[in-house]
Amino acid sequence: MGKVVKNGDKITVDYVGKFTDGKVFDTSIESVAKEAGKYMEGRNYGSGLSFEVGAGQMIKGFDKGVVGMKVGETKTVEIPAIEAYGERRDDLVFEVEKSKLPAGEYKEGMMLSDQMGNAFKVAKVTDDKITLDANHDMAGKDLVFDITVLSIDSEDNDDK
Repeated sequence: MGKVVKNGDKITVDYVGKFTDGKVFDTSIESVAKEAGKYMEGRNYGSGLSFEVGAGQMIKGFDKGVVGMKVGETKTVEIPAIEAYGERRDDLVFEVEKSKLPAGEYKEGMMLSDQMGNAFKVAKVTDDKITLDANHDMAGKDLVFDITVLSIDSEDNDDK
């Protein structure tokens, strides 16, 4: 019957992450990354992505999507925002007076972090205030992943 992915397994996959319009935002496959304009110099393409299923290392929908797959199997998994990076939350967008921030030049799109390591994107800059957004860039977005299981490493599986 062969091994089937279950929670607790350490697996390696190749994946292509897309928005629902088909635009690629991330992949472990070099040729796809280059074609989509997402190639990153120095990234280790070709070895897949390894993680422990169900250990919280991946977004929930990705974890759920691989359970039951076999080595060599490819599957398209549609992940709603709530099982990806969550819905956008208005309470994570707030204004801060410039006088309360360290002196410097703030530009829209810039990333900042506080002493606790929380990340904020500068959403808007006016003369005296800055609007910060602590939502993840992918919050509120449904995602689609094409996933191929390359290997399964588990202690107890069907082929023993």
